[in-house]
Amino acid sequence: MLLLVLWLASLAPALADDGVLVLGRISDDPKAHYDQLRPLLDYVVPRMADVGIREGRVLMARDAQQMQSYMRRGRVDWVTETSGTAMALADRAGAVPLLMTERDGVGRYRTLYFVRNDSPVRELADLRGRSIAFQNRSSTSAYYVPAEELLGIGLRLEVLLSPMDRPGADSVGYVFGRSELNVSAWVHKRLVDAGAMSNLDWANPKRVPPSYRSDFRIVRESEEFPRALEMVRGDLDPKVRERLHEVLVGAAADPDAREALLRFFKTTRFVPIDEATEAGLQRLRQGVARVTREVE
Repeated sequence: MLLLVLWLASLAPALADDGVLVLGRISDDPKAHYDQLRPLLDYVVPRMADVGIREGRVLMARDAQQMQSYMRRGRVDWVTETSGTAMALADRAGAVPLLMTERDGVGRYRTLYFVRNDSPVRELADLRGRSIAFQNRSSTSAYYVPAEELLGIGLRLEVLLSPMDRPGADSVGYVFGRSELNVSAWVHKRLVDAGAMSNLDWANPKRVPPSYRSDFRIVRESEEFPRALEMVRGDLDPKVRERLHEVLVGAAADPDAREALLRFFKTTRFVPIDEATEAGLQRLRQGVARVTREVE
């Protein structure tokens, strides 16, 4: 009888533990991110009392692997992330998309590939035997998307020791610039042959100075993908998940949420995921899995 009870309990959807809703974030600056997350959590929790939520907590993870562990073990209920990392959490931790997040009035963006005006590179295939700068390993627009697209046209990716290192003749060498400004500077100084970043970063003069941009040429733009997503663990109680969805969707129309949304990475609103977006996320999920499998 005891074994039967335990087995039935394992099949039941997991509630947020003891009425606590835990909002997680992968962070290299926990204090700053805590100040961004806490106001929205304080707005959400009182509006979820009818589904048993009485308290909210924030839990930071040092990297994606730690967050995957937290979600698999039920220690984090809700995560806000860029779409590439969100799909990695879906693939490796069973997380599910709840809503698309619009920040600064922008819900979608795309990857731009750029070279110097005098470069012989006219299309992605021309990068064979050449180098490209990405931002960092967690970037959707400046790592996951361009890496998957390069793999998709049959190019092999080879990590470089530095921007001055050169790849083999049959592969594309990549290096992480850590910032968009470094990526644009390395292309401008001819340390690498190409760079990849989002169209939003491309338009930001602090990341691509106008004096650089005038010397650059865009060789390709990817399709658009969500800028950010709210994810929940797959075994979260459906009543909690549905109420969280309802509260977040309604926040944009509630004056009491205005400051909390602004602090939450300048969020404008949360948008339901339609069929077209879902299809795009599935393609992105497959791409992220491929990059993880073949590059990392």
